[in-house]
Amino acid sequence: MRRRVPLAIAFIAGVVMLIQFFSPHPTLRVTYETMLNWLRIISAFTFVLGIVSFMRVHFTKVTHKRAGWGYSIVAILGFVIMTSLGFIYGTGAGTPFDKMYEYVYAPLGATVFSLLAFYLASASFRAFRARNIDATILLVVAIIIMLGRVPVGSFIRWGKFSLPELAEWIMAYPNMAAQRGLLIGIALGAICMSLKIILGIERSYLGRGE
Repeated sequence: MRRRVPLAIAFIAGVVMLIQFFSPHPTLRVTYETMLNWLRIISAFTFVLGIVSFMRVHFTKVTHKRAGWGYSIVAILGFVIMTSLGFIYGTGAGTPFDKMYEYVYAPLGATVFSLLAFYLASASFRAFRARNIDATILLVVAIIIMLGRVPVGSFIRWGKFSLPELAEWIMAYPNMAAQRGLLIGIALGAICMSLKIILGIERSYLGRGE
């Protein structure tokens, strides 16, 4: 019974959501909207669960003084302060919440992302070594794209095309074709996984031992 009820719910919900894509019947549309509302309600509860988990993990670090417990204090204070400001003053423009976001969080985020540029440069240096034909093609294309994104690239020409135009052509055609191939593969994988869940083949969501 513990296995059959979840499997039946998954099967019925999956079939209904699948059929409504191919039928304009009003009953199916109402059912679809009702399921979306329930999804929003469940998402709200999962958000609360995430907050509880966040506070529990960091409080445990602080009370036991584990490695990095000072950062946990900052995380807890930041969460409490931002949440309190949002509830008391709102989140509109000019509110204390907005000012904290603009003058504290945004600069910190920009600093972290600027540090990532050095890691990206180091990873690119290791990845773009011309060890074979594929790596050589990747290296040449990467150089064209990077030079095409900076002002000096407009002074470099390849026949009748400037380097920025060549970079845009690479992004618009070869890159887009590869992206669409990946998206098609992802979509087919999602369809296969959905069918496995609907038909009861995939049961990992039931827990261990199922």
